[in-house]
Amino acid sequence: MVFSSLQAVSGIRFVIDREECVSHNVEYDGDTVHVSFVVVKYNSTWRYSPEGVDLVVKGPVGNQIQDFHDKTSEKFEFVAQTKGLHRFCFTNKSPYHETIDFDVHVGHFTYYEQHAKDEHFNPLMEQIEKLQDALFNIQFEQHWLRAQTERQSIVNDAMSRRAIHKAVFESVALIGACVLQVYLLRRLFNRKLGISRV
Repeated sequence: MVFSSLQAVSGIRFVIDREECVSHNVEYDGDTVHVSFVVVKYNSTWRYSPEGVDLVVKGPVGNQIQDFHDKTSEKFEFVAQTKGLHRFCFTNKSPYHETIDFDVHVGHFTYYEQHAKDEHFNPLMEQIEKLQDALFNIQFEQHWLRAQTERQSIVNDAMSRRAIHKAVFESVALIGACVLQVYLLRRLFNRKLGISRV
């Protein structure tokens, strides 16, 4: 009989300057590790860049499991070949601090020996396992989508502020150009009037 034991989702948010590593313990060989991250915001209101961060995932013995470059968000899973401390190292190549929403979850499947002879337990345990897995996927997806939405909101706010500043600057420049044209036309007509009187 197989039963899925889903541990609580561990989500953290941290600010990264250059490099930051997060460790998570995987208790059993063969566990499925679900990971997601979103670069929620940049610490500069005047800058928007699609460049993201790099992520390298390493196993307990230092072996590289996953490698991502220039990502603003990613969601993936892998099977831990060996139990132990897994490291998730983020690298920020931009000169600005970045805020990262990071989420990791380990799903463990436990095998129980059957003591009861009643065959009715198998379908029930299978349905419980499917339901538990579906609930976890919903929770994991909601957390990822919430971080994505927050990032998009921050980007939209920054872009609208820049658009307003640009519109104000263009209006001031247009008014300045109009005033300059009026001044130059008056000066031209005054000069022509002065020449025609002579």
